[in-house]
Amino acid sequence: MEPDLFTAAAEERQEKDPSSSPLAVRMRPRTLDEVVGQQHLLKPGSPLRRLVGDGGGPAGHSSVILWGPPGTGKTTLAYVVSKATDKRFVELSAITAGVKEVRAVIEGARRATGGFGKETLLFLDEIHRFSKAQQDSLLPAVENRWVTLIAATTENPYFSVISPLLSRSLLLTLEPLTDDDLRGLLRRALADERGLKDAVTLPEDTEEHLLRIAGGDARRALTALEAAAGSALDKGEPEITLQTLEETVDRAAVKYDRDGDQHYDVASALIKSIRGSDVDAALHYLARMIEAGEDPRFIARRLMISASEDIGLADPTALPTAVAAAQAVAMIGFPEAALTLSHATIALALAPKSNAATTAIGAAMEDVRKGHAGPVPMHLRDGHYKGAAKLGHAQGYVYPHDLPEGIAAQQYAPEELKDREYYTPTRHGAEARYADAVEWTRKHLGRGRS
Repeated sequence: MEPDLFTAAAEERQEKDPSSSPLAVRMRPRTLDEVVGQQHLLKPGSPLRRLVGDGGGPAGHSSVILWGPPGTGKTTLAYVVSKATDKRFVELSAITAGVKEVRAVIEGARRATGGFGKETLLFLDEIHRFSKAQQDSLLPAVENRWVTLIAATTENPYFSVISPLLSRSLLLTLEPLTDDDLRGLLRRALADERGLKDAVTLPEDTEEHLLRIAGGDARRALTALEAAAGSALDKGEPEITLQTLEETVDRAAVKYDRDGDQHYDVASALIKSIRGSDVDAALHYLARMIEAGEDPRFIARRLMISASEDIGLADPTALPTAVAAAQAVAMIGFPEAALTLSHATIALALAPKSNAATTAIGAAMEDVRKGHAGPVPMHLRDGHYKGAAKLGHAQGYVYPHDLPEGIAAQQYAPEELKDREYYTPTRHGAEARYADAVEWTRKHLGRGRS
């Protein structure tokens, strides 16, 4: 017997007792028009529309590879296609199937096409788990259209699917579902006859927390809703309270308003904990921001500022670490970005601290604001253009590289600021080396403090 996406026995049981199936299964769309999100893949004439329709003739439909995060609708789309078409539909999972099973499906497809003129759609879930040899076994069937392949993967197909199979298929990228997508799905599940039939209500604060913990995953959202609704009904409650949801999913709602005071208060506490070298407190506030769904780029920007504001040259690697973290966060996103942000936060919290770079530029800018500027000394002015020499520009300038010690004792600052010292290095960490360098250079410039 060939594997089937939904066996007749399971469908018969579901029809007799719909509640026997999980909410996520009961709420699966029955048509492409009911699909939540992925509208960029469902336009008229799209490959999925053609799979559901005729799609024959000289410009027949193509095999497709669906690539996207978990819970974005890959299996749902395959299910909708299976229900909407009169084509023979077969499912395989790369977790359990091998070359033997693939060849059996292909042989059955050839018989069905030759004997009954019936096309076969093969849904292959988690194709990235197939080895190269297993994927190779699909090539003749796809190339000759003995089967139309619908393959699903959560991994980048350019790395996990062989090139010949990619070139014979259309790659369709599924996007993470938005909060609005999931909100509509949850409200439909609450009211629909296939769902909870208005047995409970979902207050706004509970709904928002449910959206956060779903993380763009429709299956996770519906599973959590079903569990929380069951708990509320068992307690005789007419609504799913935030407390009930927290108890059900074992994940507390973080009190954090991304647009209000909590956004700034927790961010401030994170930076002040790093400044105070309390790595554990810093990680606590970082976790609160992550769990509340804070934009990881915002967190990364705060860490880059902290690296210069509170650490500076006490640990010259702090800023490159923070910058690298920001670049990594932009490339990978959550949930893995949490690891990168933790890495950077720990490094900054445990680094030796110095605000000397902060106070130095602050003092220099204060002088400029007060009007302490003065003309640039003549010997430092640009002398490359015609007539500059006649104006006395660059005359008498000493080139430091011509001197044995590489430093020229000449005036660099404007006259009224020639003795001003802005940078006061600490002796913390690596900045002790810079403190020695400052003392040495100022002495050789002839303006060291007595």
